[in-house]
Amino acid sequence: MPGAEAWFSPQVLQAVVAGLFLATGWIVAAAQTRRRDAALRQSREDDLQRALLAEIRAHVFALEQQAPSPEDAQALIARIAAGRFVPSLPQQANDRIFAAVIADIHILPAPVIDPVVLYYRLLSIMGSLATDLRRIARHDGQRAAQMMADYLSLMDETRETGLHAMRVLTASLRGGAAEVERMLDADEAAAAAAIAARLPGDLAALRDRLNSRSSDPRGR
Repeated sequence: MPGAEAWFSPQVLQAVVAGLFLATGWIVAAAQTRRRDAALRQSREDDLQRALLAEIRAHVFALEQQAPSPEDAQALIARIAAGRFVPSLPQQANDRIFAAVIADIHILPAPVIDPVVLYYRLLSIMGSLATDLRRIARHDGQRAAQMMADYLSLMDETRETGLHAMRVLTASLRGGAAEVERMLDADEAAAAAAIAARLPGDLAALRDRLNSRSSDPRGR
């Protein structure tokens, strides 16, 4: 068996040192690759979010400009019901950026994906409803009028969903998924506080109605 001198000979020590340097080089290179990949992913994630935010913001602004007043909405529905008007509604979904990046949507932070996808889903439904409404309005004014009421309601829902998606994207760009979770928690706390503040008044009003009904001999 070789003695201790053989194990600690210059040749063995040189081989050990070379092996350590080589292993260290692999570890450092792997760490650098991971950092580079993470930086590229973060850059891609931010670019996607900025592009989606810009597209959603532009269309939400358009929806706000297009939304009629309650009086104008009622007049529009009445004209359609009477068969005197075929509405001109946008039929394009305004989702070019979303359609282009849909394959990469999974790289977005988890709390961002659902609000964004829901917004574009509602946008797609709006486009389909607009197409059907224009076709039906030519021969069935009553049905088209009901569809117009649904369309206006869907427009409001889409606008609100878009505003929420914008807030989520902005929070994510500012501080990532953790910032989105903090924002959502704050929204939930504010909603709970609003309900708690309103509850005593609602209960008092309910008691008044019950008391007035019990005092009415006809039970009304």
